[in-house]
Amino acid sequence: MKKKGFSILILSFMSLFVVAQQKIGYVDTDYILKNIPAYQAAQAQLDKISADWQKEIENIYAQVDKMYRDFQAEKVLLTEEMKIKRENEIIAKEKEAKDLQKKYFGKDGELFKKRTELIKPIQDDVFNAIKDIAIQGNYALIFDVAGNSNMLYTDPKLDKSDEVLKKLGYKN
Repeated sequence: MKKKGFSILILSFMSLFVVAQQKIGYVDTDYILKNIPAYQAAQAQLDKISADWQKEIENIYAQVDKMYRDFQAEKVLLTEEMKIKRENEIIAKEKEAKDLQKKYFGKDGELFKKRTELIKPIQDDVFNAIKDIAIQGNYALIFDVAGNSNMLYTDPKLDKSDEVLKKLGYKN
């Protein structure tokens, strides 16, 4: 029994030794993307498209609001049939706004498709550059510290972000 426990202990130390010899690095994809002009241009284009679509939807909601206020002001003068017709027009206009909102901003909407079209190729290039650096540098792991990273400490010598930008042709 002692031999078995000792063997397990030796194997544990050997596996720690092997892991300790592996190279580890990290990148900051936010930093990388901010230094790629094509990404900045694509993001600006997406922001403009999004703002234009949002304005279009807000204009329709403003029309709905005006239609509703007009209806409330004239309600006492309308016949029952006219009231129903006006209410249905208001409901239809509101549905138009909601449908447009879903079309532009919903899951798999136009904004999602446009983002995929403009941003995904750049992200793929970044991922492929990271992968190439990992393979060429014999890295076992490369972490991304962008966003909500759980890395409490990173040694700047292990940061491969500038190397990725250089590989992509954005730094000398």
